[in-house]
Amino acid sequence: MIIDTHAHLTDERFEGEVSQIVDALPLFNIEKVVSVGYDSVSSLGSVEIAKQYERVYATVGIHPHDSKSASVADYKKFEELSKTNSKIVAIGEIGLDYFYDLSPREIQKKVFVEQLELANALSMPVAIHLRDAYEDMRTLLLQNANKLQNGFVLHCYSGSLDMAKVYSKLDGAYFSFGGSLTFKNAKQNAEVLRWLPSDRVLLETDCPYLTPVPFRGKRNEPKFISYVVDKMNEILEVSTETIVVQTKNNTETLFVRIKDKN
Repeated sequence: MIIDTHAHLTDERFEGEVSQIVDALPLFNIEKVVSVGYDSVSSLGSVEIAKQYERVYATVGIHPHDSKSASVADYKKFEELSKTNSKIVAIGEIGLDYFYDLSPREIQKKVFVEQLELANALSMPVAIHLRDAYEDMRTLLLQNANKLQNGFVLHCYSGSLDMAKVYSKLDGAYFSFGGSLTFKNAKQNAEVLRWLPSDRVLLETDCPYLTPVPFRGKRNEPKFISYVVDKMNEILEVSTETIVVQTKNNTETLFVRIKDKN
């Protein structure tokens, strides 16, 4: 069964519907969903959803958009939660976003490294958001490779093949793909997917964002992940079963706590 490694079940667009969405997961061959935090409120919300539903796991972290608001108190809370709740599988989503620049770039970099330090101290992997900051991310990852002992995933990777080759040289590097893989202009994404070793690929929806074709314009949901799998079939020319089994194994290798709960 499929694991959706990146969803935002705390988003207001899902308010009042989380139970219905989670209960329906088996109907769409989905075993588990990771609800991803992006600030203090959504991180705590994701943890609460994970406590409530067996099939849901959580991450905690501060997104680059919110880096300017990050505090030591946030980190301490994430540390406390991660030590006491085995359903928190990673620190994330953290990273750099120079497209919107909603936080100063130097602050983004500082907060990113601080959270890499937190993840390393907790022996946890990280889920990385990266947009229009590929060179700075390359520099920071190389400079902080000693803090990536437990692996990392570049979520919804949309960078070039050349940069993917750079990031993939780091131990424990994974790349996840979602609905954007189905878009007409996703030739670069497909190129990266074809090149990547099969044991480095994860599946995600990033719902409610990045709804795959043919549902673009509608709210994305975990159930639409099958369209990402279908696109991978087309690109890689391998069976659905091969993709589902491989990505599940990859997810359990990176997010060790998911495997430990089986």
